[in-house]
Amino acid sequence: MKKKLDANATHRWQWRFYVDWWLLGLIILLGAFGSLVVYSAADGDNSFIEAHIIKLTLACLLMIIAAQIPQNWYRDLSLSAYIIGLLFLIAVLFFGEISKGAQRWLDFGVFRFQPSEIMKLAMPAALAWLLAKQQLPPNWSQLGIATLMLLVPVALVAKQPDLGTAILIAASGAAVVFLAGLAWRVIVGLLALLAIAAPIAWTHLHDYQQKRVLTFLDPENDPLGAGYHIIQSKIAIGSGGLEGKGWRNGSQTQLDFLPESHTDFIFSVLAEEWGLIGVSVLLTLYLLVILRGLYIAWKARDTFGQLMAGTITLSFFIYIFINIGMVSGLLPVVGVPLPLISYGGTSLVTLMLGFGILMSVHAEHKRNPKRLL
Repeated sequence: MKKKLDANATHRWQWRFYVDWWLLGLIILLGAFGSLVVYSAADGDNSFIEAHIIKLTLACLLMIIAAQIPQNWYRDLSLSAYIIGLLFLIAVLFFGEISKGAQRWLDFGVFRFQPSEIMKLAMPAALAWLLAKQQLPPNWSQLGIATLMLLVPVALVAKQPDLGTAILIAASGAAVVFLAGLAWRVIVGLLALLAIAAPIAWTHLHDYQQKRVLTFLDPENDPLGAGYHIIQSKIAIGSGGLEGKGWRNGSQTQLDFLPESHTDFIFSVLAEEWGLIGVSVLLTLYLLVILRGLYIAWKARDTFGQLMAGTITLSFFIYIFINIGMVSGLLPVVGVPLPLISYGGTSLVTLMLGFGILMSVHAEHKRNPKRLL
């Protein structure tokens, strides 16, 4: 009898521990690969890589904790999180800490954080909550409300200024609306509006932001100034060849020609030292994560879960696309880290929390096995 009770107790504990092992394994592989690249970019600084591993481990634990929270909790708290995030963004305008010409942080003495990171998850969650309440595809009134909910935080973040994060928030919100089932004529109409608004948006960009766009179009126009970063990045990527120069043997990285090598431009470090083979391994791992995320979205038990899981997955793809695009000269430099590879920070915590929500969506099959869509 005692053995039977012990077996039941073990079964109950295992049933309550919700982790998607496929996704967790891929994340660990990416984190380990990224740690090797960060160590090289930091020129073998042990304290630097130790800090990165600690942040990565804590973020992973946060992901596992987030996976244990039922999906309906995220749905019920999404609007509150969105409102709190907006209040924090407004507070940044008045009380934010200024660093390197930007006002993005709130300092509470013991710690400081970047409220715009909250909106990367709170805003798409609130949109998913809004659109899941009614039958899809959304009607014009829902689209109007969703657009307003999207534009307000994007405008507040862009004013800090933080164009990179503003673009990511806008992309995650657009992903929710797209997954909700927009008609193609609506998509074409929205793209036409964006094209019309582009000249107006250009006049509201800061001088350095306009310079980044102009540098993207012609980096060789100022090779020792604004175009220096992207030129050195492309040299590093191209010099890696098929097999790369070897770990910690990249000349652009080790001789400090490559700027921000451990954060925004870490893909260039990887390409130079690991070559096309290393880049292919990285992209394969990324593809597997994306396919797993899309599978979880497809299997989600309700509309909110489908929209949330799909948005987290598409946002992950957008982060990858923007970072690799900007360091290879295909997009303007906007300061977006490479997921799970760049040196850890607030963005890493947000990313792992998103993966935790993704696991929570998948765990609904175990929490409510008899529940129907």
